[in-house]
Amino acid sequence: MLELGVKTLAAYLLGTLLGSLILGRLRGVDIRSMGSGNAGATNALRTQGKAFALAVLLLDIVKGVVAVACLPRLNVPGIGIDAGITREWLTLACGFAVIIGHVYPVWFGFRGGKGVATVVGVVGTLQAWLLLPLLASWLLVVVVTGYVGLASMLAGLALIVAVGWHDPGDLPLLYFCIAVTAFVIFTHRVNIARMAAGTESRARRLWLFRPRAA
Repeated sequence: MLELGVKTLAAYLLGTLLGSLILGRLRGVDIRSMGSGNAGATNALRTQGKAFALAVLLLDIVKGVVAVACLPRLNVPGIGIDAGITREWLTLACGFAVIIGHVYPVWFGFRGGKGVATVVGVVGTLQAWLLLPLLASWLLVVVVTGYVGLASMLAGLALIVAVGWHDPGDLPLLYFCIAVTAFVIFTHRVNIARMAAGTESRARRLWLFRPRAA
């Protein structure tokens, strides 16, 4: 259990390294005080521009990749490899921990992003084919509705459906996708309230049915 605790903690700490806040400090800004107040790539795009947002997106994806591709296989001196823990469950635990770290970073007052970019990095490393339903459903919902938050939540549901249809016997992965989707929906609870109130911002450049006068 020591290996599990150490590596999930390491994954969490890796997740706390938010691209938007680290790069923002180099620029002298805190995007949590701008726009929607979120520390993710979408708010970075709205408040700091494309180059900044792309750098944030890549950093947040990469840490998800590292958490599941490197940490579970790392032979830590003094801890070693615990034969009682399967690599699959350890990998999934690290994947979930890095997402939690992104959303609740201890170094930044537990105010982080919503975890979507990091989810992409984790899921794409676990099973690359899952990126197809994840990204296709995200893009479809954004184009139809203009709501990035709604697209992120429904993309999570698409993951569950894809795993359940393609590989229903892989219960660890299915449970992971269910847990991640529930967590993503939880992180978007404010967006849900704004959509219900009709005050949620839309991605107008991608929104196919936007008012032409807008």
